[in-house]
Amino acid sequence: MSDIAIELRGIDKSFGLVHANKNIDLTVRKGTIHGIIGENGAGKSTLMSILYGFYQADRGDILIDGKKVTIKDPNAAIASGIGMVHQHFMLVENFTVLENVMLGAEGSQVLNASISRARLELKRLEHEYALEVNPDALIEELPVGLQQRVEILKALYRKADILILDEPTGVLTPPEADHLFRILGQLKEQGKTVIFITHKLREIMAITDEVSVMRRGEMVATRKTKETSVEELAELMVGRRVLLRVDKGEAHPGEVKLAVEGLTVRDSRGVTMVDNVSFNLRAGEIVGIAGVAGNGQSELLEAISGIRKAVSGKVLLGGAAIDVTGHADPAELRERGLAHVPEDRHHVGLVLKFEESENGILGYHRDKRYLNGAFLDMKAIKADAEEKIRKYDIRPPNPRLKTANFSGGNQQKIVLAREMERNPEVLIIGQPTRGVDVGAIEFIHKRIIEMRDQGKAVLLVSVELDEIRALSDRILVMFAGRIVGEREPDATEGELGLLMAGIEENREAAE
Repeated sequence: MSDIAIELRGIDKSFGLVHANKNIDLTVRKGTIHGIIGENGAGKSTLMSILYGFYQADRGDILIDGKKVTIKDPNAAIASGIGMVHQHFMLVENFTVLENVMLGAEGSQVLNASISRARLELKRLEHEYALEVNPDALIEELPVGLQQRVEILKALYRKADILILDEPTGVLTPPEADHLFRILGQLKEQGKTVIFITHKLREIMAITDEVSVMRRGEMVATRKTKETSVEELAELMVGRRVLLRVDKGEAHPGEVKLAVEGLTVRDSRGVTMVDNVSFNLRAGEIVGIAGVAGNGQSELLEAISGIRKAVSGKVLLGGAAIDVTGHADPAELRERGLAHVPEDRHHVGLVLKFEESENGILGYHRDKRYLNGAFLDMKAIKADAEEKIRKYDIRPPNPRLKTANFSGGNQQKIVLAREMERNPEVLIIGQPTRGVDVGAIEFIHKRIIEMRDQGKAVLLVSVELDEIRALSDRILVMFAGRIVGEREPDATEGELGLLMAGIEENREAAE
């Protein structure tokens, strides 16, 4: 038996003029966690899609356990002992956990017998790998952390010995990510092999045994994790030295640009998600909102931007009221100088079937600069897209490419370019660097600071506490829908963590 789980030799793949993988060699040892990192568009997901049978390589060989195999589709990958957890989960939302795990692997003409066996096997896997989840719960009722467990259980149910995880922490809160790492450690102890694709270098250093670096479709280095550093990996990824800290001067706040007074918002179930929230946002400052996902940050941004109706409260933009309890028109708010980068780029920020150039003007398509009489001026739209692509380094640099074909990080850049380039007076941003690589994070952070220094008011929501502390001039902490504290950016992680958990608030209430 070989001690090598996977060997890729000379893998090459092109999509038209885009050379996604260039003569890739990769060796992954059994019973290890092997990281693959690279900038957005470096070819990581394409390479793993070839390994999992979604794509066929133009050239090259795949060896599993020392034997050459042909993986023509995902079924062949599963038969070879490979499972994959995708960045965007492949689950049927109105099916139960058990039904999703069984789907495509029922294994019996007598369905009741098959369900009984599947339930017993699922219970065994949950216990063995600490992946407890209610088998009868509907997927749509589960938080994303538990949905990811279901994806892992699906792979294990299909007898996967090799597990590929594509950007697995991109949708997780820090506690959920920590739990995932414990699960991966248990999988490794059980002899499973894990390929961990990410752009987060600290995760690579924390969890992997070896790490391979891709840049512009090529494999440029493989290192033992304990023999490398965050700085070296960042430089290998980007091809230059990367500033891993945010360099910003002192803020000079001006007049109030956004005022929120007693805002209360309920979700579709009638649950209060934003509870009597009040704060001011001034020109020339960045106010960060910290908190564990699900504590009302999303609903707060949606109410301010006119997407979600509030129950009560007032919001003033530039001193004039927004009709948040009636019909706040997002188009009107854009005209009044408010730009919004939504947390969920797929469902709110983009139309994935549209071309890059079309998404680049989405919401601003009635602007005269994009019109020729009553019709869209396609020449002007293309020129605008090319300028944004150049300025924001969007890859591949093709304004006619369907947005679905861009990596997650490049999709994020498309949204950021569209909103930031409108020169808004108030910019509200949800999760600005979710799914974005280290080089692009550096660029986005610099751009946010530039906007502040130009006198813009920036409201920032992020689950990345380091990002909140690095960018913010003031930090508001949300817990259970309320602002439970305000701190300076030099507040310690422990102090902010207590507020995020509601502990400090409860202590003050008791006193």
